[in-house]
Amino acid sequence: MAGQSSGFGKEKRLLNAKDYSRVFDNPDARASHQNVLLLAKINDRTGHRLGLVIAKKNVRLAVHRNRIKRVAREFLRTRPAGESAVDVVLLARRGIGDLANAELSSILQQQWKKLIHQTTKMTLNNSQDS
Repeated sequence: MAGQSSGFGKEKRLLNAKDYSRVFDNPDARASHQNVLLLAKINDRTGHRLGLVIAKKNVRLAVHRNRIKRVAREFLRTRPAGESAVDVVLLARRGIGDLANAELSSILQQQWKKLIHQTTKMTLNNSQDS
């Protein structure tokens, strides 16, 4: 079975309000762009988890919302396992639906680097305090 680790199963998603609240209430890192805001909270699991908030108000057409979700999931699925595991919430902002897939992936890559840099710094600081 070639699919289990390469898919995007429940273990890779934020599933309930408690998961989302944990990230929203006290994020360890944030990366902001004109079209997207990423919030992250370090988790104690083995991998990253993704939550998506794509309001109809900001992205009118369902096909555009679904495309953004697809690109975001694919982006997170391809992240290396060596990074510190985080729960990430992607908040779509107005205009994100007009971006091409490659452009959206590029923005996610830039913002992801910011998040990982912040969480790595935080993890190092916490380990030095202990």
